[in-house]
Parts: sequence; C-alpha cells; structure tokens
Amino acid sequence: MEPFQQERNFWLVGGDLRHRALARLLREEGHTVHLAAIRGEGLEPEPLSPAISLANCVILPLPVTGPDGVTLHTPLAGEVVALADLLDLLEPGQLLCGGLVSPAAEEAARARGLALADYYAREECKIANAVPTAEGAVQLALEELSSTLQGAPVLILGFGRVGKLTAHRMAALGARVTVAARGYDELAWAAAYGCQTVALAHLSCELGAFALIVNTIPAPVLDGDKLAWVRPDAFLLDLASAPGGIDRGAARKRGLRVTQAPGLPGRTAPVAAAAAIRDAVYHILGEEEERQHG
Repeated sequence: MEPFQQERNFWLVGGDLRHRALARLLREEGHTVHLAAIRGEGLEPEPLSPAISLANCVILPLPVTGPDGVTLHTPLAGEVVALADLLDLLEPGQLLCGGLVSPAAEEAARARGLALADYYAREECKIANAVPTAEGAVQLALEELSSTLQGAPVLILGFGRVGKLTAHRMAALGARVTVAARGYDELAWAAAYGCQTVALAHLSCELGAFALIVNTIPAPVLDGDKLAWVRPDAFLLDLASAPGGIDRGAARKRGLRVTQAPGLPGRTAPVAAAAAIRDAVYHILGEEEERQHG
C-alpha cells in the first residue's frame, strides 16, 4: 500500500505489539503519531487531552475493548482507559478506526456523532492477517510435534481464509493434509488444493489417524465424544477466537495436549499484522475522503 502523500495526524490509543509496530510504520511514512496507553521500545505515551480532537484519525485496539466491554484493550500500559472518556474528548464527525468493534462501542460512538470504522471487518485485513496466523500455526506445530511435518498426518477443521493458508503452508512442508468442513463448496476447494477431505459432521474414528489437528472454526467442533477418537499423542491446536472449537476441559481429562492460540499475528508477526492494519486504515481514510469530496 502506498502511503498518503500528505501528512496525517494519527492518535493511537491502547493496543498490543501490533499497535506499537504500527506507530513506527506510520512515523516512518512521515505522519505525526501520538500515543496514549501504550508503552515499550522507547515509545513515550502522552496523556489523553483535547488535542486528540485534532487527529485526522484515532486508531483504537484490536479488540477495541477488554472483557468488560467498557475499558479499552491496553495490555502494554499500566493504566485503565474508559472508552467513554476517550470518546468525550472527540469532536462530532471525527473518524475512529478499531478492530472487532462491539455493538456497544459502535453505539457509544454513534451517540456522540462519531464515525467508528472496523478495520478488522475489511476482507483485505482479514486475508493479510491469515498469513501470519498460518505461519504461526506451523511454528507451534514444529515446536510441539515429536517429528517433522514431512509425512505427518494433519487434519484441518474449516477451510476459510486461515484454513486455506494453513493447509497450503503445511502441505508445502510435506504434511499429508486432510480437511474437514461443513460446506460442499469448502470440501471442493480443499480437494482442488490437493487435500484429502471429510465431511465435518461425519468425523469420528477418522480422528485417530492424525498427529496434528488444527481447528479454525469459531464454534464448538470437537466435544468429548469426538475427542474420544483422538490418539493420545496427538497435538491439538485451536486457532479460533474464544471460546474456540475444542472442548479443552474434555481434552485435558483425556490427557490430550491442546493449545488455544487466537491472535497469533499479534504475537508471532506484529510488524506484518501492523502493516495489515495500516493498509486497512489507509483504505478507510481514502474512502472517507472520496465520500466527502465526491
């Protein structure tokens, strides 16, 4: 993505390693960047003040709020920032961008006349994030398996963006990949990629054939009954967002190794994940400017 020719004034409030990397990317491209509620690597945060109302864009975390739904997600700061307090400092019509925007956050912004766009809802951002997710899955698998991926029987549950790229990366390393999915179209795509396929609803004794099972479906998939078929030495990796698709309690009772690893881009490749956010924010800004001047 080409940077804007004109300098923009960005405020980044909260966030994780991705947002710390994002601040550096934006500064390298000539923008003015203010940080609040984010620390580390020599970055100096500023206190929130009315000066934030001058920002061309305020970039919020991914997700925007923590588990309470009220305070911002600020894992790199030793402070709590209420979303409402931030929004009250902004001017009506001002643009904010956040990731995984909750309905409550969207409504709070709308009530103040603010535009809150979800950069993570954009397809280009999701695709770009699927790449480090798939590569992070390979890294975790190599750390946990007792042998190489070459020749390893691998089952991938789901064949969306992450499922496709994970299957591609693991097959490229010589894994024998099988895909289980609900839709006939997903199964057809998996077969076109050269994978073996099985209907998700029919999974049972087949589960015992795999050394590695990777779930990408954000819904219950492997319950206690299905886990009874999994071989004892298998490694189960759940990439889906919380609560995931694997019953971890049932897995532990059976002595199975299971790791839940949502948000891998922010942990294993924060710079690549930051670039994905930057590009999506640029697109949102460009579209907003076209709307205003069109």
